[in-house]
Amino acid sequence: MKERLVRFDWAMKKLLRNKANFEILEGFLSELIKQDITIERLLESESNKSTYDDKQNRVDLLAETDNGELVLIELQVESQYDYFHRMVYGTSKLVTDNMSSGFSYDMVKKAISINIVYFDLGHGQDYVYKGTTDFRGIHKNDLLQLSETQKNKFNNAEKVSDIFPEYYILKVNEFNNLAENTLDEWIYFLKNSEIKTEFSAKGLKKAAQELDILKLSKEERSAYERYIEDWRVGESSIKTAWFKGEMKGRIEGEIKGKTSVALEMLKDGESNDKIKKYTGLSDSEINDLKTKNL
Repeated sequence: MKERLVRFDWAMKKLLRNKANFEILEGFLSELIKQDITIERLLESESNKSTYDDKQNRVDLLAETDNGELVLIELQVESQYDYFHRMVYGTSKLVTDNMSSGFSYDMVKKAISINIVYFDLGHGQDYVYKGTTDFRGIHKNDLLQLSETQKNKFNNAEKVSDIFPEYYILKVNEFNNLAENTLDEWIYFLKNSEIKTEFSAKGLKKAAQELDILKLSKEERSAYERYIEDWRVGESSIKTAWFKGEMKGRIEGEIKGKTSVALEMLKDGESNDKIKKYTGLSDSEINDLKTKNL
């Protein structure tokens, strides 16, 4: 079925940065974080490029909520083995870059890192993961809490983990397309670029209206089509590289296996003709094995 809505990565680059469309992002964040989120403004983010292979197909968007929290949304298609490390780096840099010099530490802003990944990140059975920071006693196994003074001093902090960065990982390709709740409805959209009429999650109704491909201008539609074509070329390149690597591995494995069999047969004094019959190696290859190994 031909997609009717633009892909979320392109929407992040082009459409969701419009204040009129904040409702879409607010809905997504509210369903994920399980509290009502209001976006005050978008901040300058590290990447705002428009082609598939920029920054290894990374798309990011940085928002500040009405209570001062910083929300970094990153979308990544191509697999990266060190992506967890990049999450740590990105969030740490986000905190320090938005800390004004001369202010006390209690002015550090809460950071929320949301990572939408279209590759198999880590090993787990779920498709949505949340990470927070807690401190638990080594001897008493108690959870370290804020004092009453700290609770009164720090805005929006009821527990220690409220101060530290919060991480979310959405492994989109692991979703089974069965939307059992409103967050699932959003993940269904992220995976399929489709919003079913019965979906009721916050922000999806607005998304269905504003992200409709038919509503794009002629210039926007041309840009989107080029983006999708770049994306397809990139996907094909990744799959081709993987296929070549797999085939190379198979061939090398077969050669190694044949070589091992031939060496054992040579040790047993078998003739070249018999070795050729069972391994498919040529006389020159067998003789070369004799010279190097016997």
